[in-house]
Amino acid sequence: MPTKVFINLPVRDLPASMGFFRTLGFSFNPEFTNDHAACMVVSDTIFVMLVTHGLFGTFTTKPIADAKAASEVLVAFSCESREAVNAMVARALAAGGRPNKEPQDHGFMYAHSFHDLDGHIWEPLWLDPSK
Repeated sequence: MPTKVFINLPVRDLPASMGFFRTLGFSFNPEFTNDHAACMVVSDTIFVMLVTHGLFGTFTTKPIADAKAASEVLVAFSCESREAVNAMVARALAAGGRPNKEPQDHGFMYAHSFHDLDGHIWEPLWLDPSK
């Protein structure tokens, strides 16, 4: 059985965050979604748990970082093309996200990034298979 990855991110407004990520084309597994957490499906083995601050606080003894004031995570994931990278960033910005950095073209990899509604950084990227 392949290893599954569950990334847990604290969010202030769960319905708004779910709407934001639906706009980007992600879906949610209803079996693991309720009023306190939502299981966003990235792939068959990768999931992002959007967790309310109230529930997230029960998972840790440390304070929850304010991702709008300090970097605490950068979630990078691959897309099928440069155009798909740019399209996702455009949808994120139109849905209320904020830009992070200008696109980065390293020849073998093209990446662009944005902040979600809570300030977490997301970096869609395309890896050139010919390089």
